Amino acid sequence: MKLLIVEDDPSLMEIMASSLRKEGYTVESAEDFHCAMEKIGTYTYDCILLDIMLPGGSGLELLSRIKQMNAKVNVIIISAKDSIDDKVSGLELGADDYLAKPFHLAELSARIRSVARRSRLDGDFSLRAGNVTLEPESGRVFIGGKQTDLLKKEFSILEYFMHRPGHLVDKAVLAEAIWGDHIDQTDDFQFLYAQMKNLRRKLQDAGADIEIKAVYGFGYRLTGTEIEDKDPAGE
Repeated sequence: MKLLIVEDDPSLMEIMASSLRKEGYTVESAEDFHCAMEKIGTYTYDCILLDIMLPGGSGLELLSRIKQMNAKVNVIIISAKDSIDDKVSGLELGADDYLAKPFHLAELSARIRSVARRSRLDGDFSLRAGNVTLEPESGRVFIGGKQTDLLKKEFSILEYFMHRPGHLVDKAVLAEAIWGDHIDQTDDFQFLYAQMKNLRRKLQDAGADIEIKAVYGFGYRLTGTEIEDKDPAGE
């Protein structure tokens, strides 16, 4: 899961980011209104942790724009302003939850998991494709009913594709989604190729009936007998 922390306190931002990365999240950050707008307009996120008081603009205004741009992204307001008016305004604008400072990191993590569960209508957070089941919360993958061990990045890559079965995914978009801000520092995709090679081998060795196929000159696509191609491209 990919998160964006919008927070102008550098110490709090670093504490939150470090804790959430240890739990397996991909985390990016923005310290003011304009930086947050630029990132939200450029990249996609599963959940945004949003402070109300920001340099350059209001977090509530940012929330309104976020919901206009992408109604599916989860937003948790995190603010020292714990007034009823702010809380009601945020929820009416489309926030999924409201967490007042100061808070415990364990509660923050629980809130993120909670809004993610609620965003799935069936209440089941597991992802399934063919004979593969992925459990984002536990970090486990089952192939044909048997658990298969994946490294952290391999798990994140598989999760990304299982959210987008049949879709053609550009390698640069995939790398940015999995590695976050740091991908901008390099144009060498060897790290991605190595992780992808290992993941594809593990899926094959475990008897998965889905496959992440390379699309020459573009990227990859999750395929299988029950998965329909969503984007036209030559193989």
